[in-house]
Amino acid sequence: MTGASRGIGLSISQKLVSLGYKVYGVSRNPETCVYTNELFHLISCDLTNTKQLDQLLDRIPDRKEISILIHNAGLAYFAPVEELSSEKIREMISLHITAPMLLTSQLTRILKENKGRIVFIGSVAGNEISPWGNVYASLKAGIHHYARELFSELRKFGVKVHLLILDITKTDFYNHLNFEPDEDPKSYLLPNQIAEVVEELVVGDRGWVIPEIQISPELFKLKRKKQN
Repeated sequence: MTGASRGIGLSISQKLVSLGYKVYGVSRNPETCVYTNELFHLISCDLTNTKQLDQLLDRIPDRKEISILIHNAGLAYFAPVEELSSEKIREMISLHITAPMLLTSQLTRILKENKGRIVFIGSVAGNEISPWGNVYASLKAGIHHYARELFSELRKFGVKVHLLILDITKTDFYNHLNFEPDEDPKSYLLPNQIAEVVEELVVGDRGWVIPEIQISPELFKLKRKKQN
């Protein structure tokens, strides 16, 4: 589980632990996580650092038992294209495209042996034209297509691939953006609701699979943050 120390990643991790899974969570800042459980193991790793990423699986002693890979880590910078620094663009590319592709490649043989699953946490931004979301939305669209390609490629080997396309979800994703979810509880999703959807997808072997699902709140409302 990438991005496991907070928000959606932590909620999914807690749900999987409650179901008896041993969870290896990846986080850039694991020390910020307040959740502890004997089945929950946080690993410090900067997924934008290819050297750390290449060494990640070596730090999981029972990696050959891995049956689920969840790509959740992400961040976004929204700005006119000419105002996005090269550092921010590279960071988003590394986190949203490079890291998921490399991790998937490294784990595919194991997931084939275990008839496992890959879950991608996507975004409606990847399906729409987002104001100032030029790079972020394009990367999400790219990883959506990658998930669809993998579903087609890996299903013949018994590996189930799921793409969850999320709408507005109330997390600290919006901390450094100039907009955020509205106060109306019907206008945003909560991390535990996403975890419940993941539970429905991964529990049991029904003989069928949901390759793609979009989850949206009842209402669409956003608000601009007040400027200090």
